[in-house]
Formats: sequence, C-alpha cells, structure tokens
Amino acid sequence: MRVNIKKLLIIGIGLVLIWFIVSYSSVIELSKSIPNDHNLLEIENRIEHLEKRIEGRLSESNSLLEKVKKHLKRTEENYHGDAKDSGYDRNFMPNTANVVLPVLLIACDRVTVRRCLDNLVKFRPDKNTFPIIVSQDCGHNATYQVIKSFTDTDPSITVVQQPDTSEIPLPRAKVKFRGYYKIARHYKFALNHVFNTLGHEAVIIVEDDLDISQDFFEYFRGTYSLLLKDSSLWCISAWNDNGKKEVIDMSRPELLHRTDFFPGLGWTLRRDTWLELEPRWPEAFFDDWLRNPENTHGRACIRPEISRTFTFGKIGVSKGLFYDMHLRAMQLNVDYVEFTKMNLTYLLKENYDESLTSTVYALPEWTADEVVSLPVGGDPPAVRVSYSNAKTYQKAAKKLGLMDDFRSGVPRTAYRGVVSCFVRGRRVWVAPRDPWRGYDPSWG
Repeated sequence: MRVNIKKLLIIGIGLVLIWFIVSYSSVIELSKSIPNDHNLLEIENRIEHLEKRIEGRLSESNSLLEKVKKHLKRTEENYHGDAKDSGYDRNFMPNTANVVLPVLLIACDRVTVRRCLDNLVKFRPDKNTFPIIVSQDCGHNATYQVIKSFTDTDPSITVVQQPDTSEIPLPRAKVKFRGYYKIARHYKFALNHVFNTLGHEAVIIVEDDLDISQDFFEYFRGTYSLLLKDSSLWCISAWNDNGKKEVIDMSRPELLHRTDFFPGLGWTLRRDTWLELEPRWPEAFFDDWLRNPENTHGRACIRPEISRTFTFGKIGVSKGLFYDMHLRAMQLNVDYVEFTKMNLTYLLKENYDESLTSTVYALPEWTADEVVSLPVGGDPPAVRVSYSNAKTYQKAAKKLGLMDDFRSGVPRTAYRGVVSCFVRGRRVWVAPRDPWRGYDPSWG
C-alpha cells in the first residue's frame, strides 16, 4: 500500500510539473496529450528530460546575465574613463601645467560676499594660477568695504567697479525684470574687463552667493584641457541642475558628463568664445540665452555628477524662485578628486557620443513608475526610461524627482536628448524613444 501511495505521489507531482511548464514556459514544448497506456517509467523519463532542459535554460540565462553585466561594466568604464589606465597617453591632451585661470567674482550689494571670498582664498592652491578679480555693480559701499578688506591684504585679489550704474529705461511691462537687465550689462562689462583689458585667455566665473567644494580649483584645472582639445565644447560648469542626493550617485564624485543645457553657477569660458558671444550679448536673461543651442552653435558643456558649487543666495532678483523647493537640497561635493591626474578623454565628443548611444539603447526599458517602485539596487544595474514628447518626458521626470522644465526645448542636463540620473541604486537614462534629431524649441 505504501508503494502505491508513493507511485501516486510521484505521478501527481509529475503531472503538476508538466502542467506548470506547459502553462508558463515558452521554451518547453510538451505533446498536447499523454497516452493513456503510459507507465510510471515513461513519466519519470519525461520529468527527468524536462528537468535537464530547465537546467540548461537556466544555465544559458545565467550565462547571458553575466555577459550583460560584463558588457555594462565594460561600457561604463569606457563611457566614464579610467583614471588608472596605464595606457593613457597624457601627451594626447594639451598641457595646462602653466595655464592661468583667473576667478571672476560677480558682486553687487551682498555683504555676504565675504563668505564666498573666504572659501575662494581657503581652497585656492596657487595665487599665481588663480588670481581673483572682483567686479562690483550697484555702488553698494558696505559690500565694497568687505571686498576691499581682502584686496588690501592680498595683491592677487583685485576689484573693479562697474562704471555704469544708471537705471535702464524699460517699458512698463518689463520694469519688474530690471534686475536681469542690470546683470546682463554687468556681465558684459566684467568679461570685457577680464579678456580685453587684462588680456586673459580664460576665466572661471562665480557669483557672490556661491560656496565651493574643496576640489573646485582642481576640477577646473583638470577639465580645462577639454576646452582646448574639443571644439564641440564651449564651457565647463561646476553645477548639476539635478544635483539632489536622491537622483545622483554619491559614490562617484569623479563622474563627469557632457550636457547641451548651460548649467552656470560656477563656469569656465575661453576668450575666443567670448569674442563670438560679445557682439550678440543679450540685454537680459543671458543665462537662458546661452541655453539656446543656436546662440552657442550647438556646442556642449561639461558638468559633474556632484556639484562643486552651492548657492546660499535665497534672496536676489529671482525673489527666491526655486530656492526652497529645489536649490536648498542640492548636494555640494565633499570628496577631493584629483582631476589633473585623470584620463578625461572619454568626455571628448569622438568618444562620448558613440559610447552614450551604445550604452543607453542596449539597456532594458523600464517605466519611471517601475524604477521608483522596485527595491533599492539589484539587477539590472542600469535601465532606460523612454519618452516620445514633452508631456511624456515631464511625466517621467516628475516621477523620478528631476526638474522637468525646458529652455529652448532642451531638458535640464540633457545631452543629445538623454538625461542621466541615479535613482534607488540604479543608473537611469531618460532617453528619446525615437532616434534623436535635435531639440524642438516648442517644448516648454
């Protein structure tokens, strides 16, 4: 009796397994019916055969998964470069050992300019390489006295005052934007002073409400060779517009990206680029003007994964716009990265574009809802979230915690339409579903 029960149990388990495999496996095919005269041995043989096929498929799947992981790791290394690559020829990039990169500090009427100057002086590794030029507008004496307390004790810090502080005549509808007109006028004066009067070849531009990271100067010195080497770049920025800790990889302070969206908030500009821009410089909103690809001839900027600046200026011409809901939560890098010793050639257009496309479009496609709902980390380590128009992009961006606005059709931090972020332990690429053909100015 015990033998019969055992046989029945074996047959029952076998039938359940067969039913399960037929119902859920697309790789296993069974005959539609089992002959009535089958015996136990035939059932056992079939079960054994099925087990072997299942094991084979699992082995193939595991092998494929390992290949995918290796491919992702390899493309990640190729895409982001390898600072320890012994085969890297440093002579391939321009030598910037003797370059002078002055810091232009734009100031107005904030006495807290002291905080900015204190940090610039604190983290500046070399006075000769990084002289500081303060350009003050507004004619605010208290602010000027703060600046003068630095220039009086350090000859590497100088100050120049904007000579034209007159009111700008504007129609009534634009009076509320007068501050933006004054800022654009001040920038034009200050940049002409640096490039035309002082004759510098490049400049790092900061404003009086910025904190900087300890590797701020190392970052700009290390990346400056990219501007010299790659004509498709026009600026280096210290800022990530999507730099909140929830959407960046805090373990990758060395990680840099290309972007079509001008970030500002600490950036490097070369003299030859300024000579192109100066005759067409706008009367107001110069930062958004620089975010129009037509004005920068389709060239890109470099920006970090983790910002090297942090703005503490809640009150200004923007009246605190976005500060409480966005800027306050931005992360300032705390690790020192030796960019001057890194291989940054992965950021050159000739290397970056192909690697970006092959990496992004080889990834599994997920929805933004799936990205934020699944457990932190795990497989896959990187995914793609697709969008097809402005509405679907904004929906995905909001779900992922990204800024969802556009300037001249360009999403913040985008490069060739692709926005990179790091959500719940995964690299996420928000990318066009169709091949990228350029930005649509009607978006936003």
